[in-house]
Amino acid sequence: MSSTRGDASPIRLAIFGCGFWAQFQIAAWQELSGARVVALYNRTRGKAEELASRFGVSSSSVYDNPEKLLRRERGNVDAIDIITDVDTKFVHLAAAHKLPVICQKPMAPDYAAARGMVDACAAAGVPYFVHENWRWQTPIRALAQVLRAGTIGTPFRGRIDFVTAFDVFANQPFLRTLEQFILTDMGSHLLDTARFLFGEARSLYCQTRRVHADIKGEDVATVTMKMGEAGTTVICNMAYAGSPVEHDRFPETYAFIEGTRGSVELGPDYWIRVTTKDGTQAKRHPPPRYAWADPRYDIVQSSIVLCNSDLLKGLRGEGKAETTGEDNLRTVRLVFAAYESAAADRVIRIEQP
Repeated sequence: MSSTRGDASPIRLAIFGCGFWAQFQIAAWQELSGARVVALYNRTRGKAEELASRFGVSSSSVYDNPEKLLRRERGNVDAIDIITDVDTKFVHLAAAHKLPVICQKPMAPDYAAARGMVDACAAAGVPYFVHENWRWQTPIRALAQVLRAGTIGTPFRGRIDFVTAFDVFANQPFLRTLEQFILTDMGSHLLDTARFLFGEARSLYCQTRRVHADIKGEDVATVTMKMGEAGTTVICNMAYAGSPVEHDRFPETYAFIEGTRGSVELGPDYWIRVTTKDGTQAKRHPPPRYAWADPRYDIVQSSIVLCNSDLLKGLRGEGKAETTGEDNLRTVRLVFAAYESAAADRVIRIEQP
């Protein structure tokens, strides 16, 4: 993959979408010397103008029409970072203008649309990335290091839990209206994390529930998979049910993994405990702290910086980023296989390309 720039100048980014997450994404880009946000688009212009003022983007580079941005900023933008809700047209627009593109998860409302986005960028000869930051959380990277080192032997069973009492609907009320909720929202993250830790899925079984009566989609899901060369049994639990049994340490992810020589646990407050025949060793792996991060989302928002750094490497042609569109298609396949499994109450075999 060739670099989008012929020199060492910063990659110049246009941001499409100026909602809740855009402020943190832009702040994370500003932590990296190799990137610069130079233009903003939002269908409600006032939101883009407010972010432009906060982050030092010229008011002349604020738009409420994406085509106008691409025409007027031609030669001034190297890549597009899409931070909207699920909307495939922006990726196709970037491909038509021969610009590398990053989009949020889930990348599309179904697998076929996701495949079409990846294929459009490939046909245009431009890189396509998915901003999948969950695997970049500090304790999850540390957990992966334990597994890669072979400290607990070959993993045969693992559990990944995101079960929280946090009221996610308070600051993201649109989530109440989604026909498909927790599997597309949190499932995209947890299933990708499972792939990162254990390898590709061979089979999947899922059950879902809707506990909140005032939402359209599911707010509880359990996904069981057979994963990787070792055939590890992996269970992903996710819930926004508002139950008293759910923890209040949002948005921490917990995990417990058993191996042939021991176990490893990622528990509250970023503690990782490794137990073998020699005893238990515990170490805390807190995330870095940024002044712009919302304390309620600290672990997640700090991971945006590491994720962006990896994507920047891919944009500059300095190596392959982890979460390319092609790679994330495998996560998308798992998300929609989970819905298929839950609807039919059966195991889905996952074919690998």
